[in-house]
Amino acid sequence: MSKKILVVGGVALGPKAACRCKRLMPDAEITLVDENEFISYGGCGIPYFVSGEINNIDDLRSTPYHTVRDPEFFHKMKGLTVRNRTRALAIDRAGKTLLVKDLRTGKEEKLPYDKLVLATGATPRMPPVPGHDLANVLSLTRLEAADAIRSACQAGKVKEAVIVGGGFIGLEAAVALADMWGVKVSVVEMMNQILPGVLSHGMAQMAAHDCRAHGVEVFVSEKVERLEGENGAVSKVVTDKRELPAQLVIFAAGFIPNGQLAKDAGLDVAPFGAVVVDEHMRTSDPDIYAGGDCVAIKNLVTGKPGYLPLGSMANRQGRIIGTNLAGGDDTFPGFVGSWAVKLFDMSFCGAGLTVERARKEGFDAIAVSVEQLDKAHFYPEKKMMSLELVVEKGSRRVLGIQATCENGDSAKARTDMVAALLQHGKPTVADICTLEAAYAPPFAAAMDVINVVGNVAENVLDGRFSPVTAEEFMDMWRNRDDNHVFFIDARPAKAGEAVQATYPEWHSIPLEDVEARIGDVPRDRKVAVICNTGLRAYDVVLTLARHGITNVVNSEGGMQAVLKMGMKP
Repeated sequence: MSKKILVVGGVALGPKAACRCKRLMPDAEITLVDENEFISYGGCGIPYFVSGEINNIDDLRSTPYHTVRDPEFFHKMKGLTVRNRTRALAIDRAGKTLLVKDLRTGKEEKLPYDKLVLATGATPRMPPVPGHDLANVLSLTRLEAADAIRSACQAGKVKEAVIVGGGFIGLEAAVALADMWGVKVSVVEMMNQILPGVLSHGMAQMAAHDCRAHGVEVFVSEKVERLEGENGAVSKVVTDKRELPAQLVIFAAGFIPNGQLAKDAGLDVAPFGAVVVDEHMRTSDPDIYAGGDCVAIKNLVTGKPGYLPLGSMANRQGRIIGTNLAGGDDTFPGFVGSWAVKLFDMSFCGAGLTVERARKEGFDAIAVSVEQLDKAHFYPEKKMMSLELVVEKGSRRVLGIQATCENGDSAKARTDMVAALLQHGKPTVADICTLEAAYAPPFAAAMDVINVVGNVAENVLDGRFSPVTAEEFMDMWRNRDDNHVFFIDARPAKAGEAVQATYPEWHSIPLEDVEARIGDVPRDRKVAVICNTGLRAYDVVLTLARHGITNVVNSEGGMQAVLKMGMKP
């Protein structure tokens, strides 16, 4: 007798699990239930439809062979029954039935199952501020909302927009509106940086500078208090610090996992609302599986349950579930939190923990940053890349990596290298120093930037020099009248002397001249050295040490990092 399998949720994980199971177990009777009209679409591509980079909304619903994935497609091509516009109301675990409601007719019925899959996803977090129910206040997670936003922009109805939340979707929406449609966009983030929790504070400043340089205002440590409207539509956003005019407001303040259906059925649910599953993606009921944005998954770096709503992870989990529904024994051990986002000029990527997050998790962690070209220095097409490696001091265990570069593929490649190590063990700094990377001048330097950041981390841990971040260096510079630090610019004379002409306290002593001018460097004051990327400054630190001058700090990333953060002397 064929098995009856019900799948609740039809966007990413649900169709993947259903199709995988059907391939392995062709006689299974599989029904896909989803309360929305559209199913099986690339939600992560929605901002790129709004921006115009994707021209047709059906492209987000299509296979690589340009067939739209609608209910008829799944019925004819995959052998599945799809019941869209149908809401799952309750699970009867004892009777093994699912109560559903047809949203077109209002009719309720019970569907029997042998195995049940919960792919209920997550709901955009909508802070309960006054005015959130005004017209043109939307989230950017459904195709219908994307179509409405793009249509309004095309019609010239949106001159100013406010994005509430500085996460992935919020920033992608900001880029889409500003870059394609010329909308004046403001991003309001209640935390003290954009991309909180996934990007270090320093790199977040680089991301904010990239946005501001292209006309997008970024307001951090700021809370939305209310929305005001005219004629039933939003016209203004009021924060605790300012008022922002807006004909469109997009809430992108994170997600809440849709675990209520599971909780009501008595399944184990994490305190933050996500469904608890084991490595086989089974819930506390062995006949019910769950995955995607509604589940808690083990973070392989911390060893604790975590939450990461990404379509890529949902698809991988869907395959695991589909295999196990058909009698397999596949496992999904957990995640390390790999991510990527494209802004204007810059792309940002990461995996594992930021240094701030690592310290909150109890690690004695440091972050080491470098600036280096992503390709051979003599190759014509190259861009400067920022890399930040997070390590635990005592064990030298690598906890995370972050990268940014105008060549997004270059940043992603280095991030993926470390992500693979994090996923399959506890790599150390030595592993990064010796990590084998494919080399040819059009792709990388002979000493790849990933090896360089490992080498620098090793030097820091071995006490060969004391680094300060670009932000810390500039804080010292701004407070130079009080701290009496002696500042050295080790760049070639032309660059350093240009700053020294304006600020006499900025001492241009190029690397090549340090030995001859060692008498110019005081021995009774702290010395801070900067160059373009940090490399020349490191050599200056070593030279000074040979002469007994050791109270010296080196600015990580040099002027490149300073400028990327939007700062200058």
